[in-house]
Amino acid sequence: MKGLFPSEQDTVSFETFMSYALHDPKHGYYARSISTVGRGGDFTTTAEISPALAKAIAAWLQDQLRATKCVHVIELGPGSGALAAAVRAQLPWHVRWRTQWHLVETSTSLRKIQQKRPELRRAQWHDSVESALSASGGAACLYSNEFFDAFPVRLFQRSGDEWLEIYVRHSTDGLVECLVACDQLPHSSLWQRSWRQSQRVEVHQTVQKWLQALARHWQRGAMLTIDYGATADLLYERQSMGSLRSYRAQQRMTGPDLYKNVGHQDITADVNFTDLMDWSHAFAAAQSLQTQAEFLAPFVDSKHLGDIYASDPWGAGGAFQVWQCTMGK
Repeated sequence: MKGLFPSEQDTVSFETFMSYALHDPKHGYYARSISTVGRGGDFTTTAEISPALAKAIAAWLQDQLRATKCVHVIELGPGSGALAAAVRAQLPWHVRWRTQWHLVETSTSLRKIQQKRPELRRAQWHDSVESALSASGGAACLYSNEFFDAFPVRLFQRSGDEWLEIYVRHSTDGLVECLVACDQLPHSSLWQRSWRQSQRVEVHQTVQKWLQALARHWQRGAMLTIDYGATADLLYERQSMGSLRSYRAQQRMTGPDLYKNVGHQDITADVNFTDLMDWSHAFAAAQSLQTQAEFLAPFVDSKHLGDIYASDPWGAGGAFQVWQCTMGK
């Protein structure tokens, strides 16, 4: 891990550690270790188990392509490519024929998996949303499923009357945490609430920066984001240690296990949708938030186990939120 810690005395923010563990070009999880999503992989997404998801997104896309007069579609973080293929299959042929598909994927291994799908042979791949929007002339409808949860987070802990930021350093026992005073807290709705002592919270400041970059290149269209999380008032119910966890071979791990098998496991955190909406006010003409259960309801097959699981309001249907916004420039 010399690329992360140039010397044994160095400490790095948790955000820097998470960025390295997931996205380092040589050692990061998405760069080298991930080979598949779903059964046999480290985690499974709704796209692999519920046909209703593709039906719901396709219906949303058809409405928004018509309303915004866009002909470009951008999927962010397409994973195995299963969702993109299924969404395209749900669209009428005349919509498929006139629509150009763009996939934003930074993982070389996942991109190879996606490119094997015959349904995506006409798609264009990009390393960034800026590149995809440039190819779209700034006018596109964007969608994602479990995209923002993979962004590195800053990690904080309540101590007395202040918040301390969690950093990571080497020790004889491996990687350990240390608390560091924070000169300036990042912009977040979390600081407006009261918290118990030692409460941990995550701030997706990298998502805020991503949205700011998006606004500079996006001229027209709509965006739909599906991810696990909640609004700020509900996010940490019964989660005094925050929402960070890792996944390896379908096993969930927390605490010290986050620092084991670096580069060989996924690390993720719940999305604060209050922050997401606050950070988008500058460019969004309209925004809405609903549960996945509400979004999928018109398309659920009551006999399909995957649909039942994905739409269960007390399970995945309530844990996942669906955020929609339209560009207001």
